[in-house]
Amino acid sequence: MQHREAKIVLVMVGLPARGKSFLARKLARYLRWLGQDARIFNVGSYRRERIGQHKPASFFDPQNPDGNRARQRVALEALEDAFSWLRGGGQVALYDATNSTRARRRVIAELCHREGAEVLFVESLCFDRTIVETNVRETKLMSPDYVGVSTEEALRDFRERIAHYERAYEPVDDSEQSFVKVIDGGRQVVVNRVDGPLLARVVALLLNSRLTRHTIWLTRHGESIYNKERRLGGDSPLSPRGEAFATALGAHFTPPPPGLAVWTSTLQRTVQTADALGLPTTAWRQLDEIDAGVCDGLTYDEMARRMPDVYAARKADKLRFRFPQGESYLDVIHRLEPLILELERQTAPTLIVGHQAVLRTLYAYLVGDPIENCPHMTLPLHTLIELTPNAYGCDEKRTLLTRAVEERHSIIPS
Repeated sequence: MQHREAKIVLVMVGLPARGKSFLARKLARYLRWLGQDARIFNVGSYRRERIGQHKPASFFDPQNPDGNRARQRVALEALEDAFSWLRGGGQVALYDATNSTRARRRVIAELCHREGAEVLFVESLCFDRTIVETNVRETKLMSPDYVGVSTEEALRDFRERIAHYERAYEPVDDSEQSFVKVIDGGRQVVVNRVDGPLLARVVALLLNSRLTRHTIWLTRHGESIYNKERRLGGDSPLSPRGEAFATALGAHFTPPPPGLAVWTSTLQRTVQTADALGLPTTAWRQLDEIDAGVCDGLTYDEMARRMPDVYAARKADKLRFRFPQGESYLDVIHRLEPLILELERQTAPTLIVGHQAVLRTLYAYLVGDPIENCPHMTLPLHTLIELTPNAYGCDEKRTLLTRAVEERHSIIPS
């Protein structure tokens, strides 16, 4: 039975431009969001730091003994750093490299077992040339390896590098090993000998992940009656200013992006906000605002007067504080987990109309912010947040859709 203190190494496997680093970043982000201490050890970064950038494709030729020795040296340095980090209290190390031969993987497995760490090989295979070409152009051409290199020269060199790896590549096929194969960006997933609750969550994310990148918009509902009165929770309708925001939101998405999916909570203020788009919507109970329990309907001033101990506990630790008979931010993360998997399955652009605490939690996941920051993030009313994944993270744009709403009048004090 796997316990929380178990040390785990997720060993990424795959040819270049098959999405393995993209999956590694997604896994690390997901595990950290769940409260696990996870870190990526990317061998390519070690190579660039220790040997230098702009290595020609010939450096990666399996028949190049000097290149092989140099790459093996930095690969072992990265793995030893991963072990050192695990010894210091880390929980999940993601060892990100091609790890393209059986011999190399056997050495990694032996070293991990000697270290007392569990091993899961995560292989990304891609036979769809369209996906590979997209990855080459969108990801590798932005790599530090090709800074200052023309697009034509970078493409030629990187394709030659891929060809070198292809000649030596051996897929994962050891039935005695624990592994997950992700094929063609999630079209097929093969799981072998995976056990334990944390690794089951890793598998769940991989089962639902897609390599296609699409834009996600986050926005809080328009100002509600409770917002005007600065009250917690409730299910109050929109105020006139909230209705003006809903109209502005509908205008912003006219015409809507093709296939736009619109998600709301089940509470009327988000449903009313999304109605202005005139599009089909999906209401998720998981997107409902944090449950304020016995504090529902109170202002913070009223809470401080009536329940000073509760008010002080919330102020001391907003992440772990649970409203009496209600929820904490950690509870929100727990109930959002199935929705995260559904969001990862999406291939179409998605607009989420939600609430402050819930959107703070979603935003932390999408941009990779530590969960400790969730309760303190600034997500004003009447502001549209546009998040577009890129090769190494996420591009963000914020738009205040109506100047009639001023932040100082619309945000519940935090």
